[in-house]
Amino acid sequence: MTSLSAVNSHNLPVLSKDMAQKQLGQTDFLRLMTTQLKEQDPFNPVDNQAMVAQMAQFSSVAGISEMNASLRGIAEQISAQTALLADIKSASTGV
Repeated sequence: MTSLSAVNSHNLPVLSKDMAQKQLGQTDFLRLMTTQLKEQDPFNPVDNQAMVAQMAQFSSVAGISEMNASLRGIAEQISAQTALLADIKSASTGV
């Protein structure tokens, strides 16, 4: 894996503190990867295993992000159903 200092030596943009707090998406990952490939030293290329590991890690993060969105939707539905059941219970008991 290329270290941050090695990336900076290729004059790539460094993330500011504000940018680092934002989430990066698939487009950002692909842009960074293609820039890394374009700027690498042809006599000392990035290790294939490191590149595959980066892509696998990104895929895992994307899957976790999608799962979080699905679970958030399920939680919202459960909350809405719980509120509806509470309203039905209060209406049937006359409280």
